[in-house]
Amino acid sequence: MSQTINTVVFSHGKESGPWGAKITAMAAAVRDLGLGVESVDYRGMDDPAQRVEKLLTAGRELPGPIALVGSSMGGHVAAAAASRLDAAALFLLAPAFYMPGFEKYTPQDVALPTAIVHGWHDAVVPVDNSIRWAREHRAALHILDSDHRLEDQIGVICILLRSFLTAL
Repeated sequence: MSQTINTVVFSHGKESGPWGAKITAMAAAVRDLGLGVESVDYRGMDDPAQRVEKLLTAGRELPGPIALVGSSMGGHVAAAAASRLDAAALFLLAPAFYMPGFEKYTPQDVALPTAIVHGWHDAVVPVDNSIRWAREHRAALHILDSDHRLEDQIGVICILLRSFLTAL
């Protein structure tokens, strides 16, 4: 196991919560690696900028180095906070990048190991958005036969997350 990460911080999407099925499964995989886990609760908070501020506050209190894991809007939030938290790594699930009307808010100051998992059949965030961002930032990209929620791929996602963290 890599010694570069002490804590993994999860950021959930707009329509979910801090301990949904994906985060619960990923947190178990992370704990199996001997790492600390935190999941920020953004429920009732629709503004991505407010979510970033909440993540920054929470992240600064945790033993670092930290890895950020975010899904959908939580992926956008994690990427936006990464450099300000001096995060060591970023693992994103269907991140809400380049969304219509909000393209200019897509985080660009990301210079750390990053992996993205996205579903081919995502009707919320087009897979092409992740392909574009991964190409621009030289991020690892895993495209699965799934939709936006990726719920039918939780086992694969946990394998990818473990592999990503241990390879750091």
